[in-house]
Amino acid sequence: MSGVAEASAVASPPYDVEKIRRDFPILSRRVHGKPLVFLDSAASAQKPRQVIETVKQVYEEDYANVHRGAYELSARATARYEGARETIRAFLNAEKSSEIIFTRNATEGINLVANSYGGAFLGAGDEVIVSELEHHSNIIPWQLLRDRQGLVLKVVPITDDGEFRLEDLKALITPRTKLVAVAHMSNALGTVLPVREIVRLAHAAGAKVLLDGAQAAAHQRVDVREIGCDFYVFSGHKLYGPSGIGVLYGRQELLQEMPPFMGGGEMIGTVTFEKSTWARLPHKFEAGTPAIAQAIGLGAAIDYVSELGLDRIAAHENALLNYATQQLASIPGLRIYGTAPGKAGVISFDMDCAHAHDLSTVVDRAGVAVRAGHHCAQPLMAKFGVAATARASLGLYNNKADIDALVSALDHVRELFGR
Repeated sequence: MSGVAEASAVASPPYDVEKIRRDFPILSRRVHGKPLVFLDSAASAQKPRQVIETVKQVYEEDYANVHRGAYELSARATARYEGARETIRAFLNAEKSSEIIFTRNATEGINLVANSYGGAFLGAGDEVIVSELEHHSNIIPWQLLRDRQGLVLKVVPITDDGEFRLEDLKALITPRTKLVAVAHMSNALGTVLPVREIVRLAHAAGAKVLLDGAQAAAHQRVDVREIGCDFYVFSGHKLYGPSGIGVLYGRQELLQEMPPFMGGGEMIGTVTFEKSTWARLPHKFEAGTPAIAQAIGLGAAIDYVSELGLDRIAAHENALLNYATQQLASIPGLRIYGTAPGKAGVISFDMDCAHAHDLSTVVDRAGVAVRAGHHCAQPLMAKFGVAATARASLGLYNNKADIDALVSALDHVRELFGR
């Protein structure tokens, strides 16, 4: 073996999913007397012990309010809180830590942009473009803004296999297009959108781009400077971190021009009854006491996935997705929704013998957790002519045994409801 090959082998040890699973305490529990098979990471991922212990340690040893305290605990909490911001900056390859805004979740990040940027810079007749596969969180804020300010909301259609086509976006862009807001990865189908090309088309027309990265950030490397987007949002709870914490990345020159989203403590420079001024970035957008332990926990989660390697996680999940797709496709009467090339670890499906909610209830009795419903994507469900699907979504801790357990449980569904 050459020296280069030897170095590569040392740098990239085998992906030991069984060792990884031992980092997640909840995976050792039983449900209805059966080993837990967790296939709902697209809704909220489980947490490794490293994250749980970090949050616990913050509350036990380092908890205090941040930024304004002159005492030791406040200084320690502030250092860890701002250290998490720097960890996230590096994770996204943002240029400056001041471009990282802590929010409660991706939903709040989108609402922040809609109300602050949209409220200040978009007006009657201006166009916002979304796609047919969006989560409600990337539809409703723009509808509210449309109704308040007279915008035009346009929708890029997707193909029957769930693919987003650039030519369909190009056909909708006009000189009045001011913002394109689309998912990086579909939460219901797993479709991964061609975000670099989307940004290129939008910027060529003078429009800004917001990417909803709630799903993508847990499954692949995200480089906001390489992508070129203007805004990027994600949630901590889908990235193996705590709930109640999320991130908005925004280009600094845009954030500087945007008015505050919420008013209160922390986001001010000076306050009088006649006039107030705003704090510098990022604090202008972080009113009130923040989610201190949660932000530090998110930093620990990002350290965890970064140590495993996002490319290695993606390779593991893609191999498992291929295996799961093959196994599920062999079940009579099962239909998979969303088969776009290059999709990631989400499989939405139904069976001709049972409603999705009945299906999920039955497989739960086997210890298998899958989601059933419209997945906060009712327009997408309407496109496919269904009210709901079941959804199995993969995480870095899933293995082939999890897929086999799902298939076995679905065979039981057919035994119960088959005709």
